[in-house]
Amino acid sequence: MGQNLQRGERLRPVDLARGHGLSTQAVRNYEDAGILPAADRTPHGYRAYTPLHARALAAFLALVPGHGHATATAVMRAVNEGAPEEAFRLIDESHAQLLDDRRTLRAVENALRDLTPTTAPTTAPGPRTPTTAPGGGTFIGPLAEQLGIRPATLRKWERAGLMHPRRDPLTGYRVYGEADVRDARLTHQLRRGGYPLERIAPLITQVRTAGGLEPLAHALHDWHSRLATRGRALLTGAAELDAYLRARG
Repeated sequence: MGQNLQRGERLRPVDLARGHGLSTQAVRNYEDAGILPAADRTPHGYRAYTPLHARALAAFLALVPGHGHATATAVMRAVNEGAPEEAFRLIDESHAQLLDDRRTLRAVENALRDLTPTTAPTTAPGPRTPTTAPGGGTFIGPLAEQLGIRPATLRKWERAGLMHPRRDPLTGYRVYGEADVRDARLTHQLRRGGYPLERIAPLITQVRTAGGLEPLAHALHDWHSRLATRGRALLTGAAELDAYLRARG
């Protein structure tokens, strides 16, 4: 926001839009969505914005990179409706999610560091589903239970090419060998970290081809960078929102 703006100065939509590379329609849409406080109207019906609206726009645009568009919108709407505590709650949730993502990343790194050939889980199976297959390997139910996911999720990952369990010739059940269990564990951790299946598939393929986990080093480095960028964005958004709250008085 330009320092030459005076508190009582009247601004047009284009004045707000120009400094952020936005269209004037976008500014009007932000007002309609509650992101900006309602503007006064001139005798001819035109919107008359003020430096306070410029502060609101700057705050919203700073919030988006760290919180996402939907949460940033909800934060600004809460502030403009006189409910700052709701805005603070939403902000706390984003910080909590970032902390959880950091913990997940640490868990992924620990899992990769400690990853060794796995054996069948010891969790008791259902009454009609055996835990291990003849000749070794794990059936879908016990593996899903071990990971805390649904069997349907494992089938979805199989369709995406992330693992290739064999079929037991007697029962037709899927049987997950050591490599399949490893790939399922890696997929589960990477999904928790926000990686879409289409980005996980090449990593799993590289792991299989290379016979090891080294190809994941770049993904983990990228993950660290994305979390650091989000953390910095949350700080920037907080500073701009604080400026807006102070301007509101």
